[in-house]
Amino acid sequence: MIASVSGIVKATTLNSAIIEVGGVGLLVSLPARLAASLTVGTHAEIFTTLVVREDALTLFGFDRIESKDFFELLQTVSGIGPKVAQSALSIYEPEELASAISNENSALLERIPGLGKKGAQRALLELREKVTSLILPRSKNGKEAKRHWRTQLQSALIGLGFTAREAETTIDSVVTELGSKVEDTDISQLLKLALQNRGRG
Repeated sequence: MIASVSGIVKATTLNSAIIEVGGVGLLVSLPARLAASLTVGTHAEIFTTLVVREDALTLFGFDRIESKDFFELLQTVSGIGPKVAQSALSIYEPEELASAISNENSALLERIPGLGKKGAQRALLELREKVTSLILPRSKNGKEAKRHWRTQLQSALIGLGFTAREAETTIDSVVTELGSKVEDTDISQLLKLALQNRGRG
């Protein structure tokens, strides 16, 4: 098992990066917001997990060990594969997902691309008792999660077909509208406002 990689970022896409480790370029599939935060030519340390399929070996990477653990936990739910688990972590922090599952917030889970209503219900049923230990760090990591809102929103907009420039302009309009309240607003509400502002524009 490849538990982590550390090296120079050689290239990035919307949801992956090539990390050079010991002269070898490793392709790592990443949550969109993590991929967007990497800069070519800089050093990166990424926690990884290797997903083995009959036709492929795919290395998935994360910025925190908690994200990697939750990625693996999500896949214990019937019907949830690595792509859906990665989509979940492109939009939400592990603590946000754990809180949603604990509080039976199906609506939040249904926003995850590829999950759907039935998938969200299965996740609530199968993970409710497993996520209790993941909710406690919320208070410690709450500020960190709030700082990620802009990257999360940008990734969501790009995933909906916005260019990076369009996403930034739209996010700026949301900041102008909400002011200091923006950091306390749920990411789903921010996305809704962003799409409304884009429509008005």
